[in-house]
Amino acid sequence: MSLEISEKVCRENIRYLNLLSKQYPTISQASTEIINLESILNLPKGTEHFLSDIHGESEPFVHVLRNGSGVVKRKIEELFGDSLMESEKKALATLVYYPEQKLEIVLKEEKNINDWYRVTLHRIVELCRYASTKYTKDKVRKYLPKDFAYIIEELLNTDCNIDHKKKYYQQIINTIIDIDRSKEFIIAISKLIQRLVVDRLHIIGDIYDRGPRPDAIIDTLMDYHSVDIQWGNHDILWMGAAAGQKVCIANALRISARYANLDIIEDIYGINILPLATFALNVYKDDPCECFLPKISEGEYNTSEISLIAKMHKAISIIQFKLENEVVKRRPEFKMGHRCLLDKINYENGTINIKGKSYKIKDNNFPTVDPKNPYKLTKEEEVVIEKLKSSFVNSEKLQKHTSFLFSKGSIYLKCNSNLLFHGCIPLKEDGSFKTFTIEGNDYGGKELMDKFDSLAREGYFYREGNKQKEYGMDIMWYLWTGEASPLFGKDDMATFERYFISEKETHRENKNSYFKLRDTENMCNMIFREFGLDSEDSHIINGHVPVESKKGESPIKANGKLIAIDGGFSRAYQQKTGIAGYTLIYNSYSLQLVSHQHFTNTEQVIFEESDILSITSIVERNKKRKYIRDTDVGKEIVERINDLKLLLLAYRKGIVKEA
Repeated sequence: MSLEISEKVCRENIRYLNLLSKQYPTISQASTEIINLESILNLPKGTEHFLSDIHGESEPFVHVLRNGSGVVKRKIEELFGDSLMESEKKALATLVYYPEQKLEIVLKEEKNINDWYRVTLHRIVELCRYASTKYTKDKVRKYLPKDFAYIIEELLNTDCNIDHKKKYYQQIINTIIDIDRSKEFIIAISKLIQRLVVDRLHIIGDIYDRGPRPDAIIDTLMDYHSVDIQWGNHDILWMGAAAGQKVCIANALRISARYANLDIIEDIYGINILPLATFALNVYKDDPCECFLPKISEGEYNTSEISLIAKMHKAISIIQFKLENEVVKRRPEFKMGHRCLLDKINYENGTINIKGKSYKIKDNNFPTVDPKNPYKLTKEEEVVIEKLKSSFVNSEKLQKHTSFLFSKGSIYLKCNSNLLFHGCIPLKEDGSFKTFTIEGNDYGGKELMDKFDSLAREGYFYREGNKQKEYGMDIMWYLWTGEASPLFGKDDMATFERYFISEKETHRENKNSYFKLRDTENMCNMIFREFGLDSEDSHIINGHVPVESKKGESPIKANGKLIAIDGGFSRAYQQKTGIAGYTLIYNSYSLQLVSHQHFTNTEQVIFEESDILSITSIVERNKKRKYIRDTDVGKEIVERINDLKLLLLAYRKGIVKEA
């Protein structure tokens, strides 16, 4: 750019440059920041971790975060190699994962605790230094725990091999021990190591349902240093419930009852389910509700508890089927009339007609259904659902979690040449983008994803009674279960059929054509073009459909362009997948897939110094090592540098005055 053009650009951007000068008021400060940013561009790219379909399994999830999907153990191996015995490496790894719990055991067992502290402090500081090498001092400084920030920074930046620094380094360690702060220091630096091994965490959907503690997962994520979430269909269901969408509320309750996870509703989120329990006991008191028995392990609940859960399960399911009809009638563009089946039942002979064929139903006790008007809620059902709605929208913790899902989440994300989404990009059979009509306009591909994202936000954030809120809430239900939903990706959700009909032909839910075509590079390249990504250097990363590893299915599709990372974090899927989840790791050298074996429990890891058995395989090696300048953050830094260079010119030309 010529000098004359540069001056013209300065004058055209004078208002912005004046604002920038408030932050960098002198040539010296602007120059220093340029030097700082230019150096950052030449640091290695940070490590990204991708996880999907956690489904409430908080214990293994938290462990995988603590061990960095095996990265902590790998760094211990790289750093200490043959200098430590295997037992010492295991002990150090366990200490980093669970410092508080491990220290309690050590304090009971070690006879000379000060000697143990001295050795351990040296090792853990060395490990922390090694984990921090790919970051600037300034970035590490931001992560330092407040109580020990100065001490840790000194230890990390002191070369104890230099003679005149040895005593200084050693004295810091000795003083930590002498003043009885070793325990607190080890806890603080262990958590720092956990933080350093993962630069950014991506959750590719489905935090909720099936497992017992989705709330604990979200609490962990809310405290995490860098995270984004691509909503899954189970997440959007709970988000819709938090917004007050009654069908979403009924669905969330039904699934919680199905997996005997009503504790999450009542104890964690403080939602009053007594009205539902009382109603269910009154209406279904003599009904065994065998089709609605919860999926539980033997001995987990007593007979009376199981009976109550089954009755509540049936009660909320019938309410759900009635409420769904209201939305289907209200939104004919959803094209979901075939999902309403209560009017297809012959209540006298206990059969149902589906697609011209008659089936015997397994349960013909419908005390709240009027055959002449089967979708009308009884007065008692209306009271129950209104009370439940009030509890959901007034649950402080649920609203806090939902706000977090909106602030950190989206339908999809483009990040460092990767396209992240939970389920699919809806396609027609011919491979073209499937469209969905919204307010008279057809949307498909990226436009549809963007529109769904926007409407979901309207459904949550707009005020009660607003038409846009009502439509947005209905869209959230559609995203849970609709044919054109990128989060669901099927043509049907055969909920009624699975409960009431034995014939499995009625249970069929056909996957969207995306799942048939995702092995082809052509489909991936079409999607990359749609989202403005370079097909040579990009990947699609999604979950939703468990990869059946034990049958030989590979999570790597289309010659590495697509990676499906639902490996069965949820125990409900592990028999199908043969493993207990995947983590995808993207560092400066390569893209790596880590497959995890079954996680027993935290206590066993701590006491036996065991770990999840994880196997790492290289998906793709980078043609050259990636640096910050090759990332999205790098592009932003380059723009910032160009702005600062323009500010420098403005200072030197007198267009902007130094402070």
